Amino acid sequence: MRDIHVWVGGATVGANAIACVIGAIAWAFWANPKAFWWTLRAGQALVIVSAVIGSVLLLEGRDLPRLHLVYALTPVAVSFLAEQLRIVTTPTFLEQRGLESGKDVAKLPQIEQQALVSAILRRELAIMATSAGVVATLVARAQLWF
Repeated sequence: MRDIHVWVGGATVGANAIACVIGAIAWAFWANPKAFWWTLRAGQALVIVSAVIGSVLLLEGRDLPRLHLVYALTPVAVSFLAEQLRIVTTPTFLEQRGLESGKDVAKLPQIEQQALVSAILRRELAIMATSAGVVATLVARAQLWF
């Protein structure tokens, strides 16, 4: 089980690092690639799988250093907080522009609608790419890669 945990940890680092790089490039070029979101979600799923396997190892009586636990469990919190920030992006943008809902956005000229949606997606991309980078770093540290 320990070997599986190590392998899943490595895959978690890889998926999140790739998501971070794709997200950073997409953010720089104002793109919103599906590959980023798929890779990000795979990385998030691997964080959960890794945490579950680690929990099983703890329940089996395996002794893990406390620092490993911190670096291994913090990514769960980082992913959760990033999702919360992503969720409030749209309401924040609408509020900043004095808009109450999507109905108000629909009243804007087409070019302004597109600019607003693009800005929202770009902010979401930045939040989630940054979180993927933080998760990759934390899990790599938990793996004792540095």
